[in-house]
Amino acid sequence: MAQTRIAPPSARPEGQWAFGQTEPLNGNELFKQQDDALNVRQRIEDVYSREGFASIAPEDLRGRMRWWGLYTQRKPGIDGGKTATLEPHELDDEFFMLRVRCDGGALSLQQLRTVADISVEFGRGTADVTDRQNIQLHWIRVEDVPEIWRRLEAVGLSTQEACGDCPRVVLGSPVAGVAADEIIDGTPAVRAIVDNYIGDPRFSNLPRKFKTAISGSPHHDVAHEINDVAFVGVVHPELGPGFDLWVGGGLSTNPKLGVRLGAFVTLEQIPDVWVGVVSIFRDYGYRRLRTRARLKFLVADWGPEVFRQVLEGEYLGFTLPDGPEPPPPPTGNRDHVGVHPQNDGNFYVGVAPTVGRISGDLLHRLADLVETAGSGRVRLTVEQKIIVLDVAPANVDPLVEGLEALGLPVRGASQFRRGTMACTGIEFCKLAIVETKARATHLIGELENRLPTFDQPITINLNGCPNSCARIQTADIGLKGALANGEDGYQVHLGGGLGMTSGLGKTLRGLRVPAEELPDYVERVATKFDEQRTDGELFAQWVQRADEEDLR
Repeated sequence: MAQTRIAPPSARPEGQWAFGQTEPLNGNELFKQQDDALNVRQRIEDVYSREGFASIAPEDLRGRMRWWGLYTQRKPGIDGGKTATLEPHELDDEFFMLRVRCDGGALSLQQLRTVADISVEFGRGTADVTDRQNIQLHWIRVEDVPEIWRRLEAVGLSTQEACGDCPRVVLGSPVAGVAADEIIDGTPAVRAIVDNYIGDPRFSNLPRKFKTAISGSPHHDVAHEINDVAFVGVVHPELGPGFDLWVGGGLSTNPKLGVRLGAFVTLEQIPDVWVGVVSIFRDYGYRRLRTRARLKFLVADWGPEVFRQVLEGEYLGFTLPDGPEPPPPPTGNRDHVGVHPQNDGNFYVGVAPTVGRISGDLLHRLADLVETAGSGRVRLTVEQKIIVLDVAPANVDPLVEGLEALGLPVRGASQFRRGTMACTGIEFCKLAIVETKARATHLIGELENRLPTFDQPITINLNGCPNSCARIQTADIGLKGALANGEDGYQVHLGGGLGMTSGLGKTLRGLRVPAEELPDYVERVATKFDEQRTDGELFAQWVQRADEEDLR
């Protein structure tokens, strides 16, 4: 087929390689051009782990080491008001966050125990389930990193490209292959991408990070609207089950929802189409300004029609058939918490750890329960939850009792426990302004005590800074960390959502809630919603018609 070429813009260069604009236009592009970031592993193993933190070159410490899942932590005792005023080296602690890839959210029992061991032995017991199906450890010393890698890789886990300007973890439905109502199992495509392309130097220098989601679940359980590329399960009237292709989603300080290309992709085609989309980003993506270096800006400038033409004409060499739009997901919770039937007569059991905060010791106890229940695998969700697969009917009740005894509610999880997420926050993150994990945990406890009968699905997302790692713009109640009269506070976004209420929340002008007043505010708004909602009305729908005074 004829190729579709995009004419270079007449404005100043954006650093698009497709037009020969390969000269580095900022410091990040310079260090990536000087040395493939994946090469830093050798220096970590041979030099830095032996000579210690002080030996790490700055461009490796705050740059290339991210490609192996390593970020320096925030030095303790630095308040949020200094986040934007101190130099990077003044914020750096001599310990690292380490992000472990769990593509598709999948962990075997052996992998779970290995992560637990590493957490206890090297990470002071820390472990957080993220909203991108990773596990994050803290307090990691560079001296211990080679041994941690050895243990992870011995059981098939990795930290490669868990961070950095490269393809991050591939999201997958946490109930892929077992859900009774699944349209199609995307697991083979997740594995093909990870096995063939993660660590490939052709894709290790992208303009910014690249996020992928693949799910054949009718529940839209991977937040496909906010990924750079997403494959969403649909049934084609002639071709049968497959995937609808979306591109250009992303949040941070300039949020944009992904757009449909109107193209139908078979399971077998996903890896080739994924390579095409990530190659467009590599070649045409903007590299001049970091703030415009995500795929969403290119998609916004081109539009879906042109993007599809370039994908098919220049990268695939064939035309994808048009396909149907995914039907909206069922209403209600989509987090898979609770007890649910599998397609093989067994059950999966979803638990709700509080805002993803767990520990190495808790992971050990969880692993023991999983083994006792006769299961060999768990999955992580994009809502910071954990699912135990393959539980025989006779083992369900004992497992549920054991999990709830560990503080991991299943049947007894409140809507506030199920619906609240939080990013890392100022405890460890150098970008954060306020506390998040502890604040969210306190908020949940207060709401459970004050509103014990509240039974409507509601999402409450807390973020320590404007970058939206906890997806504040797509929550019913999104809380963005900010200082209020010099004290911790939160700017409020209301009525965002994904799935049935897909859209970005609105910011109430001038509303900034002090941290200590957060339970009062959320209780007030949740109560107004419960009093005024019509039958079947969701929180985001109510926000659109509610009086502004009821939202304050």
